[in-house]
Amino acid sequence: MSAETETYVAEAAPAPTPAVPDAAAAEHQGLIERWAERHGVDAARRLAEAEDLADAVAKEIVPDNTVDTYAKSWRVWERFCAATGLPVRESSRGALVAFVTWMLREGQQNGTGYAPSSASTHLAAAVVGLRERGVTVSGDDQGAARAALEGLAIKLLQAGERRGRGQAVGADVEGLRTIVRSCPDTLSGDRDKALVLTGFNYASRSQDPAGLQTGDVVLRPQGLVVAVLTGKTKHSVRNAKIPYARDPEICPVLAYTAYRTRLVAEHGAQWADPSTPAFVGIDQWGHVTGGMSPDSVTRAIKRISQRAGVPIHWTGHSLRIGLASEGRKQGKDGIAIADQGGWARHSRSMLGYMQRDDGWDDNAAAGLT
Repeated sequence: MSAETETYVAEAAPAPTPAVPDAAAAEHQGLIERWAERHGVDAARRLAEAEDLADAVAKEIVPDNTVDTYAKSWRVWERFCAATGLPVRESSRGALVAFVTWMLREGQQNGTGYAPSSASTHLAAAVVGLRERGVTVSGDDQGAARAALEGLAIKLLQAGERRGRGQAVGADVEGLRTIVRSCPDTLSGDRDKALVLTGFNYASRSQDPAGLQTGDVVLRPQGLVVAVLTGKTKHSVRNAKIPYARDPEICPVLAYTAYRTRLVAEHGAQWADPSTPAFVGIDQWGHVTGGMSPDSVTRAIKRISQRAGVPIHWTGHSLRIGLASEGRKQGKDGIAIADQGGWARHSRSMLGYMQRDDGWDDNAAAGLT
């Protein structure tokens, strides 16, 4: 290695810190050395800068809720390692299989086991966390842990043990009517109508209405165009078109325009500014408290359905499930449903929402005998 290269490598190599594990720092330094030898110092510097940019972009494009999941799952992995005496930064086949076994048996903070779906999420996120910390996780070892998880999940089912809350109930048209009729004639009631009716018609997640600004919802002659910018994938970031409904009582366009008109009339023209929240929080005295958060949207939908007496209370995901299942019932094209709701075409989750309600009408045994 030339003296110039040695000087550059020494200056460019990051000092190991808790945020940059030794293994990752050594790998980074090795790359710099190879680039400098192969292409020269200037090219190595530019390549290192490009590598830093790639790391920054990768961090920027990960959704906030995914970052939260990674952090929570890493804490689960740390609790497992503390409970079993295994090193945190090792990922042998045995350690990963022991991890999923521990999660199903006793992994929760209260000493009970996780549902298999939660254990699967924690396993995937823990593997990401290990790799981020410079630990090599082989595909075979991870596959062994997944096979163990699936086998143990089957054993739980055979033993009659069903864990987790299960899939949320889907919203339906009759439920929408019941909810609309239960909403009081107040700004809060108008907000609730608009939140539920528009959310159902574009298959909203809780973060979607929470992330909308006034300028993201535009009235057109045919209805509303909602710019959904909080989606997790390229499919879910979309301009969803919501047409006027045949039934004015449950029309999302009329409900949204009535809510926005009342908000401005009662609380001032500043709420018409395109940069203000489309859906606002309202306290028990009728005061506007600012924009809604995803958690407040979830709580609102549950509260709205409870007030209406919907037999099974809706959750923040009920509106999303509802568009898929009701669209399928009414013969809507699967691709049109996917585009409206921000699913990939032929999405497994969307098809799952549809198939829950197709078990009788679209049944392989129907009409055979």
